[in-house]
Amino acid sequence: RSRASAEQIYNVCRARNIPVNTTDIPQLCDFSFTATHRFEHHETGQRSPIQIGVTTNGQGCRLAGRVKRDIIASIPKEIGAAVEKVGYMRSTVKDDLPEEDEHACEDGSTSTPNRPVPQRMPSDPETPAEQARRRMKWVAQVSEYWPIHKLAAMTAQDMAAVLSGDSLTVPQTPPTEPTLHTLDEPERKGRILLVGSGPGHPSLLTVATRDALTTHADLVLSDKLVPAAVLELIPPNVEVRIARKFPGNNDGAQNEMMEQAVEAARAGRTVVRLKQGDPVVYGRAGEEVLYFREHGFEPVVIPGVSSALAGPTFAGVPVTQRGVAESLMVCTGVGRKGRDVQLPGYERARTTVILMGVARLPQVVAALTDPAETTRRAGPAYPLHTPIAIVERASMPDQRVVYSTLKDIVLAMESSGEQRPPGMIVLGWA
Repeated sequence: RSRASAEQIYNVCRARNIPVNTTDIPQLCDFSFTATHRFEHHETGQRSPIQIGVTTNGQGCRLAGRVKRDIIASIPKEIGAAVEKVGYMRSTVKDDLPEEDEHACEDGSTSTPNRPVPQRMPSDPETPAEQARRRMKWVAQVSEYWPIHKLAAMTAQDMAAVLSGDSLTVPQTPPTEPTLHTLDEPERKGRILLVGSGPGHPSLLTVATRDALTTHADLVLSDKLVPAAVLELIPPNVEVRIARKFPGNNDGAQNEMMEQAVEAARAGRTVVRLKQGDPVVYGRAGEEVLYFREHGFEPVVIPGVSSALAGPTFAGVPVTQRGVAESLMVCTGVGRKGRDVQLPGYERARTTVILMGVARLPQVVAALTDPAETTRRAGPAYPLHTPIAIVERASMPDQRVVYSTLKDIVLAMESSGEQRPPGMIVLGWA
């Protein structure tokens, strides 16, 4: 298609009053197609009445799609339900409007949110039409000023109260679920933050973690493996307690930390529960979230850079590499109360990262390589020549990496001296 032929088609259609859209030539377009999105009800999943469309009028189709996605992300998820509730109230009011006002809208000429409704003397009876117009004004008020989540949550009784004029108070602040944004509310007291400190070096802390430690914390409850360099960032006026975890007392120390967090939060303090790596990757964060919820607190979980990913990187081992390692598995080397766990079987194109397994390295190696083993390994045995790296204190100045094969790694570690926890096992050909 040439520009000349497009102009010819456009002129012919215009002469016959036929709207035209010409691809990539906005000057020859009477209309544009939009990138559209139909919102769903956040609970039922049914299509809601609200739909948006974005167009750049031929200047950037992909950009229009991006703008659409940004708009969708910025609109509360309850928008579909809110529109349905407002629509119900409008329909109820319109049923009572006189015929000449039947097309009136709460944002049209009959009533806008900030245009006063004509006042009447208390002794003057209000006609049904006047009452309907006044109720449409109330619908406009709540549509304009109420939070979306409140509109969506209205019951039949709530909507009746709005239409009667008995419930027009605008809430000052809607309730919010804890997110990173709640860290910016210094007046908010009595809360618990579950925070990941990353692999070790303080330069690898996220901005949110650093802010939690240096600005918001009244009490820091730290796991014992969090490096001193991270703890040194905490202001001296902030109380710091280290978990008293040692073999045989892990559960007791864990319970003690959770109890202390709840006690301090009830006293109005901001508690930072500080964990190594990422709190949800073998950090028992799930257990703590459930515990805190049971005791009336919804914790804010702040992710950290996981040691399972950062450790191999600092050791020069890419956990995935095309043609070599196409998948990654992260697992633990020890179960609850020190019990054995079932380790994964051998896959040539996979990197396996085993956390909390260095202290029992001989048992782990035996479980991985013994062909007769059927209970502690799920799958084929690992070849003895499989490459392995033991990464200790990843990212720290005293980081140590021992490279070997499964056949020789136990002897190599014994020859390297005392262990330097925390450590991890990295297996695979990458």
